[in-house]
Amino acid sequence: MDKRFLTLFVLTNDASRSRQLKVPFRLLKAFGAASVFLFLVFSFVVFDYARLKTNYFSLSTLKKENTAQRIELQTFSGKIKDLESQIAKLNIFDRKIRIIANISEPRNAGGQDRLMGMGGDSSAEENYFSTPGAKKDELVKKMRDEIVQLEEMARSQENSFTELQEYLMKKSSFLAATPSIWPARGWVTSAFGERISPFTGFPQMHSGLDIANRVGTPVIAPADGIVVQTGADTGLGKMAAISHGYGIKTTYGHLSEIKVRAGQKIKRGMEIGTIGNTGRSTGPHLHYSVSLNGVTVNPAKYILN
Repeated sequence: MDKRFLTLFVLTNDASRSRQLKVPFRLLKAFGAASVFLFLVFSFVVFDYARLKTNYFSLSTLKKENTAQRIELQTFSGKIKDLESQIAKLNIFDRKIRIIANISEPRNAGGQDRLMGMGGDSSAEENYFSTPGAKKDELVKKMRDEIVQLEEMARSQENSFTELQEYLMKKSSFLAATPSIWPARGWVTSAFGERISPFTGFPQMHSGLDIANRVGTPVIAPADGIVVQTGADTGLGKMAAISHGYGIKTTYGHLSEIKVRAGQKIKRGMEIGTIGNTGRSTGPHLHYSVSLNGVTVNPAKYILN
């Protein structure tokens, strides 16, 4: 055992005697060891506190980033669903046009059917964010797969609309030349077909529609064409005839005024005359007839409005 001492002399500024303080070396060694131990403990605590503070800051930053990513991914998911809905509406619109125009389905219609009905489960997507430790890679992969499908759907729809455009452009001149609207406002007083003649009282074939209205009511062209005849007729009175091409011809009788001339190009909706009471007529009306390749047909079949 170490019996050495460390002697400390305490001197004062007066005449009193000095004092001695003996400290055993073993006590000094113990104090030194304790100081080193306390210093190490304090250093560890300070270091651990700094580490915890850094980790807390990092965790707070990660939470903020996670919240921002969650909002961004949910917004992105919503936009994907909106795009799916819009493409689905375009697909329905495409089919309606094809039905109206009597056009066959696109060659890749099967692919479109296969791509319809996409969209995820919102509750399942929410679990990707609410479940502790959940990986978001699966949601990101799911979104990427849906984007690929959306791109395929968009290309397919674009090809279908291009096909429709080409078809309708080829048919545009035919559609523009096909009578499709009422030539005048009024009331149909006599339809196409067999009727009793108002002059003889016997059955006769009526080759057009009689549309009654006031004298001066505008008469318009129901389609594009060229005026091939104007003038006076014993039965029709003042009349005009328009050739629309494709074997289609329309005739307008009992006019009070003719506003076009033979050889004039006509556009659908252009005024060609006014309703009158000329020729063999019992009152103001328009006699409207349609012929296809020289054979009169029911004008009502050519009125879509």
